[in-house]
Amino acid sequence: MAVRTPGAGLPARPRLLAPVIVVSALVLVIGGIAVALYTDLLWYREVGFSKVFVGVLRTKVMLFFAFGLVMATLVGTNIAIAYRVRPPFRPMSLEQQNLERYRVAVEPFLRPVLLVASGVFGLFAGLSAASRWQVWLLWRHSTSFGVTDAQFHKDISYYAMTYPFQRFLLGFLLTAVILSLLVAGATHYLFGGLRLQTVGDKVSPAARVHLSVLLGVVVLLKAVAYWLDRYGLAFSLRGVVQGASYTDVNSVLPAKTILVGIAVICALLFFANIVVRNILLPAGALGLLVVSAVVIGGVYPAYTQQFRVKPNEVQREAPYISRNIAATRAAYGIDAATIEQYAAKTDVSQAVLRGDTGTIPNARLLDPNVLGPTFSQYQSIKQYYGFNASLDIDRYRIDGETKDYIVAARELEQGRLSQDQRNWINLHLTYTHGNGFVAAPASTFDASTGRPVFAVGNIPPTGPDGGSSPIEIKQPRIYYGEQSPDYSIVNTTQAEIDGPAGKSDAQATNHYDGTGGIALNSAARKLLYALKFREKNLLLSSALTGGSKLMYIREPRARVQKVAPFLQLDKDPYPAVVDGQILWIIDGYTTSAGFPYAQRSSFGDVTADSTNRGQGLAQAQVNYIRNSVKATVDAYTGKVTLYTWDEKDPVLKTWAKAFPGILTPKSKVSAELESHFRYPEDLFKVQREVLAKYHVLDAKAFYNKEDFWDVPADPATQANNVINSSSTQSTINPNASGPAQPPYYAVLQLPGPDAKPLFSLTTSFVARGNTNLSAFASVSSDPGSYGQIRVLQVPRNTVINGPGQVASLYEARQEISSALSLLRQGGSQVVLGNLLTLPVGGGLLYLEPVYTQASNGLQYPLLQDVIVSFGDKIVFQPTLGAALDALFGKGTSSGLPSPGPSASPGPTASGDLAAAIAAADAAFRAGQEALKNGDFAAYGAAQKDLQAALERLAKLSPKPAGSRGASPSPSASPR
Repeated sequence: MAVRTPGAGLPARPRLLAPVIVVSALVLVIGGIAVALYTDLLWYREVGFSKVFVGVLRTKVMLFFAFGLVMATLVGTNIAIAYRVRPPFRPMSLEQQNLERYRVAVEPFLRPVLLVASGVFGLFAGLSAASRWQVWLLWRHSTSFGVTDAQFHKDISYYAMTYPFQRFLLGFLLTAVILSLLVAGATHYLFGGLRLQTVGDKVSPAARVHLSVLLGVVVLLKAVAYWLDRYGLAFSLRGVVQGASYTDVNSVLPAKTILVGIAVICALLFFANIVVRNILLPAGALGLLVVSAVVIGGVYPAYTQQFRVKPNEVQREAPYISRNIAATRAAYGIDAATIEQYAAKTDVSQAVLRGDTGTIPNARLLDPNVLGPTFSQYQSIKQYYGFNASLDIDRYRIDGETKDYIVAARELEQGRLSQDQRNWINLHLTYTHGNGFVAAPASTFDASTGRPVFAVGNIPPTGPDGGSSPIEIKQPRIYYGEQSPDYSIVNTTQAEIDGPAGKSDAQATNHYDGTGGIALNSAARKLLYALKFREKNLLLSSALTGGSKLMYIREPRARVQKVAPFLQLDKDPYPAVVDGQILWIIDGYTTSAGFPYAQRSSFGDVTADSTNRGQGLAQAQVNYIRNSVKATVDAYTGKVTLYTWDEKDPVLKTWAKAFPGILTPKSKVSAELESHFRYPEDLFKVQREVLAKYHVLDAKAFYNKEDFWDVPADPATQANNVINSSSTQSTINPNASGPAQPPYYAVLQLPGPDAKPLFSLTTSFVARGNTNLSAFASVSSDPGSYGQIRVLQVPRNTVINGPGQVASLYEARQEISSALSLLRQGGSQVVLGNLLTLPVGGGLLYLEPVYTQASNGLQYPLLQDVIVSFGDKIVFQPTLGAALDALFGKGTSSGLPSPGPSASPGPTASGDLAAAIAAADAAFRAGQEALKNGDFAAYGAAQKDLQAALERLAKLSPKPAGSRGASPSPSASPR
């Protein structure tokens, strides 16, 4: 009887286990890719942009297989050639004896090894090529700019679209040939073609021929690289500015041309080694190339730079600086900006101010970056609704008058739901959408309470008096917004919460009847999305019906980015009511880093400021940008529309050829929609950063950097920290660095014979290394003058305080500091709003709102006062009208809008003061009576009335002596 060895029957299991693991892994990977691709296709079909999905996927697949196969073929072919020409006999040596065991191990599996090695190289090459799909499409569909560069006289499209693809292709071929050389050398060594430690010939004749050909191809490709390097000089960093410098043009360019010829000769010498059979020939060729590259390509340009350029740099570089200035201004779209001298006055008459019917009456008092919590406090209506921390600003025509308004969409905030409400049904089937649009005029506030005056608010939308909304909103529901959940399912058996039902406490419900969402009309689709979101309830829930729809990728910016991956998007989508529908408007940019001679910028860095530290923006280097697309997303249906805005942009024309039919012509933009288009902030931030230097047109002045500007640091950031600091030694330092002051939207009437109020985006500039104001720039958002940049430059011999200096003077003034200290009493915190610079009456008016909010509990800012300065005068008053009267004399504010529906005209109205006292007394008595009767609801209402009356009384009470008057400020320090 045979004795069975324990475990003798087990080896079959490990042999089967490995294939099972491999097959399972492949199924999971391929299955995951298939689920992602098919669900993506369904999403693109639903949004109407399947051409983008198909076009991108087709391009990626084509590049993957084309370049992957080329790489695999080159590598595999060279391995096969090296093996086939192996020497039949190898001399006996210790080296060959050591290699023999490897040959014995590899040779039986040579074909699988060859396929696996080639496949791995091909896989990585294909993946790398697929990721360059944008480079391929730009080259494949390139469109002429109609402008040539100054050095080589090639169309700009060559540098922006063709040159990047040539570089990619060259890099790929070099990589493929070098890898082929390495694997061929390894194969020759393994099978005896290369014998490094063996006596006699080190290289077999066949190996010499094979490797010489590969080395010759490498050197030949290097010659092509030298040729392309010539055009790459258009982006050189060697000189004072970006672009070919004196040394590049007079030394590097001829050196590269000479190196092309030397590299071609060296390549021919490598090829000649096939016949000559002398190792000295390729070695000498390689040595010649290296020495030439060092001497001609390195030493000679360094000599030129050090001994010809440095001693006379201004004269040598001036023509090339001029090229850079012209190219940069054109590439960033600032070449049409107008710069005019503005001799800012420090005194102005009442008559001149009353003639300003555009800027002062529309002066913005409400700061959209501060009032998010205030909107939430007064307009959330329900705890699950809310607003962005940073609101938006737009303009509307109401009662025959166009004004700018602080606007916001009332969105669903699921984070506000209590913990016991946070289940799958509530989060994805019940609480699915926001409801409503809120607008408050930016130049008006309720002076008795400090609250915004809501022109549109509540659910359903109403006007300020509870009547019909002055802005017609046919569909107020927001299923697609900046705070929408990751996914929701609508049209289920579960009713969707829709806010309050009228004035009752009942909840209104809604069933979605729009066109948005992907139909979950089959078990297969439910399974696909259950796998995608890893949520079994999508497959098992009985609440889903045949008409249920799945909504995801709902944030407007993400939605547009997915259908237009070739665009850079502005960070700030904003809501607008157009034809009764709430639309999100997003600005799209086409960018490039391939504009010759233009200075490159980091898009993310230059758009960072105190309100945004560059979040959500690409850090890519760009030196060409256009606001080429205006995109809209319907808040109810999710429909995405890409409107062509810059019809001359060649980059957009290229993408339009790559994805035909996805862009809607500019002619289709309705007049109402166009009236809500704003000049985008991020584009203006990039342009102002460039304009700070490139307003200087003279090359020698540019070299000396005498008149460069800076964007000032935001004084409000430091001021808010100082004002609320417990230290009595804290002061605002106008020279302190910090995040940049953001640009501000404002209605301006700039000086000029045809001046009219325009909704504009504005910024200030200060002298580089100083804090005095150097210039004020604005760009129009008005349809008739959209994109026109005007710069008011302060004469260099005039000293005007910059924003940092003004903020420092505010804090240093004793009466203002005392007033701010009073506002901080009782657990309050002071918040300073945007410090606006407004050209008024031939001078500059600085305006800063002052808010207070509780230090704890419910924290929402209320506008309490306004700080205004003009020239050497500073005032601190409860309203802009009172401030102007204090600055320029009584009656100056006669043309200003009313400060609010319940506001008194001024702080000394004795009748209103008596009324406030009476209201406070009545509220107190009502509260005591309610408390006596045990009516706590009435007691709570009376306490709210009492609080309102006391706030109004505080506003109407006399202020400390000197705290409300005008006073001269010390002279500004010289520039």
